[in-house]
Amino acid sequence: MNATAPAIRVLVVDDQPLVRRGLTLILAPNPSFEVVGEAENGEQAVDLAHRLRPDVVVMDLRMPVLDGVAATEQLARTLPDCRVLALSTFDLDEYVVSALRAGAHGFLPKDVSPEELAAGIRTVHAGEAVVAPRLLTRLIATHVRAPRPAPTTADVPAAADLTPREREVWRLMATGLDNTAIADAMQISPSTVKNHITGLFAKLDVRDRAQAVIAAYESGLITPSRT
Repeated sequence: MNATAPAIRVLVVDDQPLVRRGLTLILAPNPSFEVVGEAENGEQAVDLAHRLRPDVVVMDLRMPVLDGVAATEQLARTLPDCRVLALSTFDLDEYVVSALRAGAHGFLPKDVSPEELAAGIRTVHAGEAVVAPRLLTRLIATHVRAPRPAPTTADVPAAADLTPREREVWRLMATGLDNTAIADAMQISPSTVKNHITGLFAKLDVRDRAQAVIAAYESGLITPSRT
């Protein structure tokens, strides 16, 4: 981190006091971060975020009073510059997809290392999405197994306007590949992949990689594995 850059202001939200304190103790010694507050439920988190104006909210999803998904939706609507990094258990959690839909900029399992947590906070603060591709695709595959009408590309605005290359980048992204792997698979440069991603984000009207992957499943571009 640049020595002249201000510390990233972080609000820690979890209903378990031990988890809250642990997250704070992990982040507080790092000069890159300033833990400005702790909240024990989503309602308190929204209130504190409006008063303390954190840059990033590290948000548990399963909480009493107001859960993390509803709190994320409120923050995305009322404090768009405040970015939410959702925390989930490592197993498949239907709350995660809902949180991404609500406006979270990414998620991490609760058993990540301190270094991974710090990197995730920096990433969402920089305006990018924190996505664990294999876990994300498993979550979405489980989510879309619920009975629903057969999806088509008509379910996603402007999907039909994608170029063949944008559609292929979208498909490979949804299978969990990062930009380098997509470039290798398509035999193009990573910078070209990045340009295609910028174009497809604009056409699909999605904010980030996480929402693009969700849209891929909803459009029927990717069929979830039944294994």
